[in-house]
Amino acid sequence: MATISLRLSEDEYKLLQEYTKVNDLSLSSFVRETVFDYIESDLAMDEERIINARNRLSTEKTYDHTEVWKELGI
Repeated sequence: MATISLRLSEDEYKLLQEYTKVNDLSLSSFVRETVFDYIESDLAMDEERIINARNRLSTEKTYDHTEVWKELGI
């Protein structure tokens, strides 16, 4: 298992310690779950953007490169 170091100010560390203690959480599992929740949320947003783009493809006009060049006068 790998270990990651994290630099925090004393105030940040105390806040993290107090939060995990009050909520009966282990510091390590709290940080790990928070990081992976963030990644999962970010990936879900990317997936939503991809789905929306695919849906727009069926309704919006698309142009091939020759049409774009002609429009730009190239």
